Order: sequence, then C-alpha cells, then structure tokens
Amino acid sequence: MSPRLDGSRTHKATSTPPPDHLDPIEQAEMLVTQDGLLAGLPDIPPYGEVDAVDARALSKTLFRRLETLEEGTHEYSYVRNTLVELNLALVKFAASRFRSRSEPMEDIIQVGTIGLIKAIDRFELSRGVEFPTFAMPTIVGEIKRFFRDTSWSVRVPRRLQELRLDLAKAGDELAQKLDRAPTVTELAERLGLSNDEVVEGMAASNAYTASSLDAQPEEDDSEGALADRIGYEDHGLEGIEYVESLKPLIAELPPRDRKILSLRFVAGMTQSEIGEELGISQMHVSRLLSRTLVKLRKGLTVEE
Repeated sequence: MSPRLDGSRTHKATSTPPPDHLDPIEQAEMLVTQDGLLAGLPDIPPYGEVDAVDARALSKTLFRRLETLEEGTHEYSYVRNTLVELNLALVKFAASRFRSRSEPMEDIIQVGTIGLIKAIDRFELSRGVEFPTFAMPTIVGEIKRFFRDTSWSVRVPRRLQELRLDLAKAGDELAQKLDRAPTVTELAERLGLSNDEVVEGMAASNAYTASSLDAQPEEDDSEGALADRIGYEDHGLEGIEYVESLKPLIAELPPRDRKILSLRFVAGMTQSEIGEELGISQMHVSRLLSRTLVKLRKGLTVEE
C-alpha cells in the first residue's frame, strides 16, 4: 500500500470559514475536515492516482468509519461520497461489458453508479467479503435491469425479455464450442425448451431495437435511407387489376380465339407455331389475334 495512504490526518480544529467560491457541498466537507471530525483517516490522494490495491485498503478504512457515523450528518455524506468516487472503477469495468449496446456509455455508467451506491449502503465488513466481490453483482444487475426495463423499442412480456438474455448467452457459448452459429434445436436442447419457445424468443429479440426510417446509411452504403428502400410502387398491382377485368371478356370469346390467346401469351408460342398447331396460316393467326386484342381493348375502355 502506498505510504501516503498509511498516514493519518493531522488537521487541527479551526473556525476559519470556507472560501465563498466553493459550492455548498465543498464548503460542508471543508467544515467537517476543519472541525477534526475526520481525524484518523488516511490522506486521500486524487482518485485517478489510486490503484486497485490501495482503493481496496482505503475502502476498508472508510467502511469502518462509516459504520460509526450517524446517517444524514456531513461526515457520513463525506465518507459515503468518497467511497463512491474511490470505487467508480468497478462501475466502468462493469459498463465495458455492455459497450456493444445501443445506449450511450455515459448512461450505462450512471445506472451502474446507482448500483454502486446501493452496494455501499448494504455492505457490512463483518461478513468477511471483499467489497468488489460484493458490489459487482449489484452493479451488473442494475445495468441489466436498465436494459431489460427501458431499452425495448416494443414492450414485450418479462418472460420473453429474460428468454432473450438466456438465448444470447447460450448462443455465444454454443458458437464457441461448435465454431458456428447454433441451430434452433441445439439452443432448445441447451436451455431445456421446445423449438417453438426458442423461435418465440428469437422473434421477440427483434423488438429490442428499432431503426429510424430517416436514419442515414453507413458511409460505404449507397442504397440511401431506409425509407427510400422499403417503400416503392409495385407496378405488378396494376397488371393484376387488368387481368381481373379481362377474365369476363375472355370468357365471352369463341373457343378458337381463347385458344390462340392461351398459346400466344401463356405458352409463349410464335404465330407460326400457333398456325401449325391449329392447321391455319401464320397470316390468319395474326388477323385473328389482332381482332381479338382490339375487342378486348375496347371492352376495357368501356368498363373504365
């Protein structure tokens, strides 16, 4: 442990008022220190200069002092806030596990800090457990609860939210073991579920995040915004309307004319091939086909 963390505070009692430029919290902390209430605590260097070993040792000292203080006093707040600042590295370490999520890292750290504060309030030295060991599950649990309760684009039942997490964990483990993406059956066997339940959980995962229709594509994506890709005019719909309108008109045609239409536009035969099929000349087929098309066109025009 660093020598500077071994030495005790030697501040003398004084009634000198704190500078006016300090905010109320800093003024309160300075008054507490000036009154000698924190005598016996080691000097606390800048938090960024404290390594993990020193932070753990210093935290034990602060927890011992915290147990003797009355909640709500300035000294209690000072020691508690110091413990929070001293152990923020735990929050950042836990938050790094969720770096791939869509939420900003600042928000994840903020939520993890809430878990750290809860762990500090619940921790007891008498249990004989190291604080990082005790705090980490609380911090991670708070972050997971944040994602589970607030990060779903479409609200789904809690059962499916938890199933999504189980599927993600099982999928990663099986992918490392099999060196490929696991199948639905393999996931079902791993989790003791049916294939339908796994498929339901995978479908629910699609509700976790939603993309904006106006979201700009990646730099190397030349397809444009999502709204430009999913909305387009289907010209085939107009053809369906024409086919349905032609059906009664075609039904009124003589059998030979219907046969010529079928061979030409369904079978894709040429006029010469149709003539050979029906035993007539290619010229005759052309005249019959033209007459039939004119009749159908007039019929559509009248209906319109």
